[in-house]
Amino acid sequence: MVDGFLGTLTTEERTLLHLFDNILPEGNWEAPNTITQAGISAAVHVQRKHVPRTLKKLEKNSDLTTGQRHVPGARQKRRVYGLTPSGRERAGELRERILSELVIRNGEKVTLSSLRKGGQMTLELISHVDEGMVFHDSPVTSPVSNPEGVASLDAQAGEDLVRRMLARAWEDGKITNDEQQLITEVVNFVGMHPDRVRRLSDEARRAQNAPPPEEVYLDMLRQALIDGEIMQDEIALLTTMREAFGIDLETHEKLVAEAILDPALDDATKAYRASLETALEDGMITPDEDAILATLRTTLDIPESRHATLLAEILDRDD
Repeated sequence: MVDGFLGTLTTEERTLLHLFDNILPEGNWEAPNTITQAGISAAVHVQRKHVPRTLKKLEKNSDLTTGQRHVPGARQKRRVYGLTPSGRERAGELRERILSELVIRNGEKVTLSSLRKGGQMTLELISHVDEGMVFHDSPVTSPVSNPEGVASLDAQAGEDLVRRMLARAWEDGKITNDEQQLITEVVNFVGMHPDRVRRLSDEARRAQNAPPPEEVYLDMLRQALIDGEIMQDEIALLTTMREAFGIDLETHEKLVAEAILDPALDDATKAYRASLETALEDGMITPDEDAILATLRTTLDIPESRHATLLAEILDRDD
């Protein structure tokens, strides 16, 4: 769930705005990570699993163009995305409409465009506006592609996975090259900013509350199976994780079976999901509903990562 005015925009609208500000360079050998699926996922506050559907809709409408480019930090070429002329026209009209919105800052009504700093991305500017169209100096919600701030609920499952992996890696007091390589792949997969990773790493090193490797692997399986299907890039990442954690095929199959059953057949999760769906009937979670859901999570022992996964699944279904 994305807080504030940003949450009133659809995933497709947020993607258009992001790609309008992040142009696919023509004829270049290299392209930034911001226009990969991971980069788009982080910027628009949607789990990476759900990005392809939005991109396919844009491509079907002739608003999207794609290519293969080298991305800094990646060992192989990655698919990158940009807007066609019609896509840029559509995104530009949306951008102008949003920037002309009136917001309240320090008790006065001003246009949102007047608060834009030089070179500031449109989505980053919008993230400072809450549901009541009040502008705040700090973002209401920060994507994991930003170094600071609280991640949106859609992104918290990925952040929690990275946190648990770092805790596991720091268990013996150091991170090996193999562990670093695996963490880097997962970080690239979720589109997380390096400074945010360093902060999480420092927290994990100090806490050293390492979960069993099977639990971390199960978390990844649960995220991969959100829509009942494991994509090709997720298979490659899971294979790397399995090898790094020393998980044999028998354990892998057992954990896959558990991931398939959980949370679909879990009574507590089903009850919580029903409450979450009720809260989201009007498209947003009010502060009162959020407080009730938080109490329900405590009562039913629903972890934040599962809440974020369920929320992303419900929002993706309704988007």
